Amino acid sequence: MKSPIAIIPSLTDHQNIKPDLSSLLAPATVAAVRRFHQSLPDYQPTPLVSLPGLAQKLGVGAIFVKDESHRFGLNAFKGLGASYAMATIIARQINADEADLHYAFLTAPAVRQQVKELVFITATDGNHGKGVAWAAALFGCRAIVLMPRGTQACRAEAIRAINNTQVEITDLNYDDAVRRAAQLAAEHGYLLIQDTGLGGYEEIPNAITQGYTTMAAEALEQLQDRGIAKPSHVFLQAGVGSMAGGVLGYLTHYYDHNRPLTTIVEPDTVACIYQSVQQGQGQPLAIGGNPETIMAGLNCGEPNPLTWPILRDYASFYARCPDWVTELGMQTLAHSVAADPTVVSGESGAVGLGLLLSLCTDPNLTALKHQLQLDSDSTILLFSTEGNTDPVSYDAIVKQAL
Repeated sequence: MKSPIAIIPSLTDHQNIKPDLSSLLAPATVAAVRRFHQSLPDYQPTPLVSLPGLAQKLGVGAIFVKDESHRFGLNAFKGLGASYAMATIIARQINADEADLHYAFLTAPAVRQQVKELVFITATDGNHGKGVAWAAALFGCRAIVLMPRGTQACRAEAIRAINNTQVEITDLNYDDAVRRAAQLAAEHGYLLIQDTGLGGYEEIPNAITQGYTTMAAEALEQLQDRGIAKPSHVFLQAGVGSMAGGVLGYLTHYYDHNRPLTTIVEPDTVACIYQSVQQGQGQPLAIGGNPETIMAGLNCGEPNPLTWPILRDYASFYARCPDWVTELGMQTLAHSVAADPTVVSGESGAVGLGLLLSLCTDPNLTALKHQLQLDSDSTILLFSTEGNTDPVSYDAIVKQAL
């Protein structure tokens, strides 16, 4: 018997409470971040894929999937955050101005000479570490990457293959690996580049979160090119919640608090944001132990305290999804409906679509479907944040649908 999906609504009174929203995610700031990314080699907006056949099958107006498997050749979106944060760190190291956040300036021979001994360290389930290794190579620096217990060897090898990056698979869970990376940074003078806040450590994770907004800015521009002013629904998957919080914060700014109905989606075994909301105390809660899920990039037990308030105060719903939900999403994107294009979406990329499919096709979820206001007028935006980052697992899952 399949484990069930669980969804809860926001407890925030959105009609009467409009908490302060950080200017870090304001449209002008996001535009500056995007200008930096546009200066990087091989920058191209990733595709926004329309799935009209699937939309018709599910009885909704339109479905759009932002396909991040094409980002910088990294098969995932994480290079956006790592590159922008690393650029801000390098700029501080050489006392440069924010106006100098441009690839040509930051990689000039004189700058490379100044930063060549810098060592960045991070903990990762895979994609973030790959993005850090890529960015370090881009700027002529080095990276050290720690990975949690249970990491698939192929994910570690993909990182090592970039500039011969030093990678260690630890015996720690993800959150303890983050603390270990911070400890090593303090002991050895490395530069911690982590996508979640720690005590007194805010500037770099905030820059990483800002980096992710380029993905959202592209998506809104691509929708507008198709004559769509605003999606009615957005599904955002969350690990620590940096991407989800960054995108949601930007959407809330961009649409002047009239944001789309947004659902935060997590694995059911490690749904720290769902649990934090459900407790109703307004504070982020941690899930300890060594939870297991095939959604490796979402297997994080402690919310980023810097984006948690955005997720708490501006999301509409929160969903806990078993692994079979993302498998359904992966299979559906790999085996297109009617003339729809296929999308290669990995375990952490397809859970939003899997949830949408379940809501629209499972009679037991009809009440939830109505609660989320999913109908023939709905225009739905999803972010496929990774491709087949574990090719063996991906092939095994999508072949189940044949």
